[in-house]
Amino acid sequence: MKKLLIANRGEIACRIMRTAKKMGITTVAVYSEADKSSLHVGLADDAIYIGPSPATQSYLNQKRLLDAIKLSGADAVHPGYGFLSENAEFSELMEKNNINFVGPSADSVRKMGDKIQAKKIAQSAGVNVIPGYIGAIRNEKEALNIASKIGYPIMIKAAAGGGGKGIRIVRSKEEMQQAFSSTRNEAKNNFSDARTFIEKFIENPRHIEIQVLADKHGHYVCLGERECSIQRHHQKVIEEAPSAFLDEKMRKKMYDQSIALAKAVDYFSVGTVEYIVDKNRNFYFLEMNTRLQVEHPVTELITGIDLVEQMIRVARGEKLSFKQKDVVLSGWALESRIYAEDPACGFLPSTGRIATYKEPISSAGVRVDTGIYEGGEVSMFYDAMISKLCTHATNRDYAIHLMNEALEQYVIRGISHNISFLQAIINSKRFLSADISTNFIDEEYKDGFAGAVLSDEESVVILCAAVYISMTDIKRSMSINGQVRFASKSMGTRWVVQMNNRNYPVAVRGIDDGYKISFENRRFYITSRWLLGSKLFQCVINGKDYSLQIEYLHGALNLTYRGSKVKVALFTPRAGELTKYMKKSSGNEAQSDLVANISGMIVDVKCKAGDNIIKGQPLVVLEAMKMENVLLSQVDGKVIGVNAVKGQTCSSGDILIEIESADNINRL
Repeated sequence: MKKLLIANRGEIACRIMRTAKKMGITTVAVYSEADKSSLHVGLADDAIYIGPSPATQSYLNQKRLLDAIKLSGADAVHPGYGFLSENAEFSELMEKNNINFVGPSADSVRKMGDKIQAKKIAQSAGVNVIPGYIGAIRNEKEALNIASKIGYPIMIKAAAGGGGKGIRIVRSKEEMQQAFSSTRNEAKNNFSDARTFIEKFIENPRHIEIQVLADKHGHYVCLGERECSIQRHHQKVIEEAPSAFLDEKMRKKMYDQSIALAKAVDYFSVGTVEYIVDKNRNFYFLEMNTRLQVEHPVTELITGIDLVEQMIRVARGEKLSFKQKDVVLSGWALESRIYAEDPACGFLPSTGRIATYKEPISSAGVRVDTGIYEGGEVSMFYDAMISKLCTHATNRDYAIHLMNEALEQYVIRGISHNISFLQAIINSKRFLSADISTNFIDEEYKDGFAGAVLSDEESVVILCAAVYISMTDIKRSMSINGQVRFASKSMGTRWVVQMNNRNYPVAVRGIDDGYKISFENRRFYITSRWLLGSKLFQCVINGKDYSLQIEYLHGALNLTYRGSKVKVALFTPRAGELTKYMKKSSGNEAQSDLVANISGMIVDVKCKAGDNIIKGQPLVVLEAMKMENVLLSQVDGKVIGVNAVKGQTCSSGDILIEIESADNINRL
């Protein structure tokens, strides 16, 4: 293997290139119109254009990929994950053209890629399977009949699915129509296969997966497990290895069943056998992913084994250089998926240019896998992931501590992201105690995410930071050419910190490199080397280190700490008193018209002019970043105009449906 073409993009393409270069292998990138300035293109030794931005015309176009392979002279191809990584026809195409496919055989991919057939094979191999209907569902009527026999809740799943796409939980017959339609559409758009099947939904399960590695000579090993229970809409958000729920006895049973399944399909390369586990530690086969997983870094961190390197070595026909007894799980690793999405707006994807991008300060135990850079763009055409932030430490508590510090230092501006949401999760009592399940997010954030609830300590940290930042700004405004125009004492010592429209009186006195702040009969000493204008504020308060994110507003600041974003401002006591007379927004004003919060393609329009609608009613289905998003009416009212057209694209901010609210109608 001399030249490797990576048939993928973004973060995973960059990740594969790093290992290939380490092994002395020349790398080739492919790119679409949207990715012509992407990071993976610049990192490769060679790069070839393969078509327009939509994935179906570029990264999923097998002919164009084959042409690129021939043009580049590559003798091997790595599919990464997603796109064609689990496409048996693509694997066969590579074989027919004497191209080394860095992955399993087409036969293994085909057998495990069809979730219906995979369950049958697993059952025959002695693997525990979930109760359900093992067969393709023809239509909604049949789905209703099967669901009534199995009993709600059930899951409708894409037969060729993976990556959390093409899955819907249905709790009643009333939910079936939309769920069945959306599952089929996502299955067709993501996997070119609209078949679906139904299985019983197990309440409050954990999602635990076993990493399998096998060569072409019949040698199999398992590389520990990963806990992937923190999910939103079946998309993994935070992963860790190992799992706090497993003991050695259970791990051995899962190892045995995973290898039995791999042997049943003559598997080689890396693969992941996924299970759901109930509260009684009963585990059931979910699926086998015949590719490199997104969350593979946590396995690499606790085993010290480069999985991409092993994939390449297996593809070259080498035997595994170690046995099961040689695999040692060392320490604890966490992975947080940084997504371009807005948690405060129902996690809608966010697209656009990245104005600021600063990764956490490099340190031992912190790893960032990314495919973006400052000034780059997040496109509407692909997955919303920005990066994977990983930490590794001797134990779970310290790995969480490192993750906290890294998230606090991660600065991203220009697009919305989920860092605050991740911080809120890892600081929650349930997560800290490992009391988790796949329902964790739904249970902890039933009404959506609007920021973490501030503890007393966190409120004080934000208050002290607000004082330091604001006083630094005031000092600058009082100086000319670096010379302070007035004595420090002329600034006064009495101030009011306003946090979320509530006033907190403080006394402030200058000390070396900072301030002594008196608040509610407590004293806090804050020092920092922060420079005015920086978006990351790092400080020491009473001997403890803290990091906060800063967004500058007119006359105020937004400070974010541990998942909470707080609007703050510093006033003199008199100005603080007068703020109560200023008009404040209630924050409850509803937007009548339905506005696109993201750019994407309109898949369906569920209303017409003249329709009377109610709050929460589905009006438009919008596809963006390979996911369908159902946009709901925010008010009761009447549709007076429909601007959304099925099959057309829209931009964020476009008015899709014009609505006259019921309140306006009643006033008239």
